[in-house]
Amino acid sequence: MAETTRNAAVRAAEVTRPGPLRDSWRTYRMVAGMWIRSTMTYRSSFVLTLVTSFCVTFFDFVVILLMFGQVRGLGGFGFAEVAFLYGTAGTSFGIADLTMGSLQRMGKRVRDGSLDTFLMRPAPLLAQVAADKFALRRLGRVAQGLFVLVWGLLLLDVEWTAVKVVLLPVTLVSGAVIFAALMVLGASTLFWIQDAAEVTNAFTYGGNTLLQYPPTIFAQELVRGVVFVVPLAFVNWLPALYVLGRPAPAGVPGWAVFASPLVAMACCGVAGLAWRAGIRSYRSTGS
Repeated sequence: MAETTRNAAVRAAEVTRPGPLRDSWRTYRMVAGMWIRSTMTYRSSFVLTLVTSFCVTFFDFVVILLMFGQVRGLGGFGFAEVAFLYGTAGTSFGIADLTMGSLQRMGKRVRDGSLDTFLMRPAPLLAQVAADKFALRRLGRVAQGLFVLVWGLLLLDVEWTAVKVVLLPVTLVSGAVIFAALMVLGASTLFWIQDAAEVTNAFTYGGNTLLQYPPTIFAQELVRGVVFVVPLAFVNWLPALYVLGRPAPAGVPGWAVFASPLVAMACCGVAGLAWRAGIRSYRSTGS
């Protein structure tokens, strides 16, 4: 059984090569669509959970509201600027969490051998696992991030240019891709260390919380770490600083504010290699 599963894993790795993206998208759409139809069967329950998700995530922003009730600025940033940072980070993370959040169950699937079921199907493994138990209620997090982002944009006093207008949606999409790649990379490590889900969450959920605040309130070593080691700063810090007319952190070249799409592609490449390595190392539970 273990040998059969290993061979299936190898075949799955072949299926998940960058070429057949259409197959991956089709598989993801079919599996996610099944769970969405199941969710919409009970629409009142869905609306209730959606509103609950919105409200629960909004409590994070309530902390910022309470903070600005006592101070006029945070690290030299005003309320509108912090709301802009919060909204860009929250929206990007919400999109990634909506589409790839199910990957956090990888550790459990590896431990109990339930991953074998996915490996036996003639479909890309990553698309299956990411879309399984697709939680449409996570739209509440996306909506909450967009709500705060629009609020911040209405309050901001920024001289908008064509470059800044284009940079805003590019930042949201690139940030979502970076977060999604980190989720895939974290899920890949669970092939070897099945109980490390909380460690990987520190770079996704923790990274989202980090990016909601100005970089000026953190130590320079931490800022350099999220620029040159784990490139979380490209999610929103660097492009947002450009939009706000503020200088990039010390030691960061000026062109880096436009590098988010390239960083997102590089993260996807690293995550893809890690995923393939994890699949090839998988040996099932032996039962």
